[in-house]
Amino acid sequence: MSLLNAGLAKATDIVLAPFSGLPPLVGLSVASLVTAAVMLVVFKRTSNQARLAAVKRSIHAALFEIRLFNDDLRAIMRAQLGMLRHNATYLRLSLVPMLWIIVPIALVIAQLQFHYGYAPLQPGDGVLLKVQVRQGSGEAVSLEVPPEVRLDTPAVWLPGANEVVWRLRPSQAGRYDLRVKVGSDTYTKSIQVAGGVVRRSPIRPDTSVVNQFLYPSEPPLPDDAPVAAITIAYPEQDLEVFGWSLNWMVWYFGLSLIFAFVLRTPFGVTI
Repeated sequence: MSLLNAGLAKATDIVLAPFSGLPPLVGLSVASLVTAAVMLVVFKRTSNQARLAAVKRSIHAALFEIRLFNDDLRAIMRAQLGMLRHNATYLRLSLVPMLWIIVPIALVIAQLQFHYGYAPLQPGDGVLLKVQVRQGSGEAVSLEVPPEVRLDTPAVWLPGANEVVWRLRPSQAGRYDLRVKVGSDTYTKSIQVAGGVVRRSPIRPDTSVVNQFLYPSEPPLPDDAPVAAITIAYPEQDLEVFGWSLNWMVWYFGLSLIFAFVLRTPFGVTI
């Protein structure tokens, strides 16, 4: 899983790098366009296009029948039942290509979240770093920071949560590595300050499949590490477009559907 995440992270960074200094909607539109094109290709190759076209014609015929015989209750009921049957067939035929599409889209969303889901830290902003220690670990936990990041507070131990917390204050824009030391072992955690639309990783998780799927931006911590997670408390953000402030996924899915609708004829796809 970590190798897959590393490859996807690198590919996502390369695709979005030219748009990092532009408004977020620009890069997100490119990602939506690529997503729509891939979805259409997968849908075309994994679906029964001829059967889908026939079912759509049957649905349209039922609609025309309702309009044509709008004074015949029995004909209307027959046409409506036919529409329900044809719609059920359409959904069944669409199920297989959708199953092929869902997993790749979920992996892409997991990557895009770290470019568009978190607000940038600005120089001078304070932020919390949390280190979750595994139960039974008796080693002392310390933190080393680069000169561009200042420690505002000493380590605060929260025994109820098995966490050690520091408050940091970066002074310059850039990407830096923080070094968490537990005994003789050292574990790094990235922190991104400002920088436009770039990758911001809030958590370096353990090796569980769920956590690697949800937080794929950094390599997982080793299984035998005394540290279970290292977290930077980036603030979440919505994407504002034309005065509308919505979660980035709303814009992403909306644009992907629009592009898919526009491109379906050039791609020769029945959807």
